[in-house]
Amino acid sequence: MPDLSKVKPEDIRDFAAGSFPADLGIEPLEIEDDHASGRIMVDSRHLHPGGFVHGGVWTALGDTVAAWATFRVIPPGFDFTTIELKLNVFGAGRLGDEIVADARPLHAGRSTAVIEVRIDRIRDGVSKLCANLVVSQFLIAPNEFGPLDY
Repeated sequence: MPDLSKVKPEDIRDFAAGSFPADLGIEPLEIEDDHASGRIMVDSRHLHPGGFVHGGVWTALGDTVAAWATFRVIPPGFDFTTIELKLNVFGAGRLGDEIVADARPLHAGRSTAVIEVRIDRIRDGVSKLCANLVVSQFLIAPNEFGPLDY
C-alpha cells in the first residue's frame, strides 16, 4: 500500500474512478489530519422504493469517508479493512438533498483505528444532523499476511 498519509481530495478523485464509492456519487470535500469529509447529492439511485435515502447509502457514505480519515492515522505502508460499524439514522434523506459526512478519528492504535462519522442532511439551505456512524478498522502491516493478494 502506498503512503496515503497526505492524500488529498484530488487524489481520491483520480484513484477511486470506477469504484463503488465513485459509482454512488460520493465526492471528497476535505481530507486533513484531524478529519475528512465527503458528500452525496441525492438522486434516484440513492432511494429505496419508498422514496427515502436507502440505509446502504448512509452506510456507504460514512464508511467511505471514515476510510479517508483512516488514511491519515495509519503508518506508511499499512493497509486496513472495516471490521465493525454501527449506524444510527434519525432523519430522512430525500431526492435533491445534499448528504455531508464528517469523519474524525477517536482512536488510532497499533492494530485498530476507530472513526466517528457525523452525517448531516442539507435541504433548502438548512443543515440537520441525521445520522451517526462509528467504524472500527483493522490495521494490516505490510506483508503481515504474505503477498498483498488477499
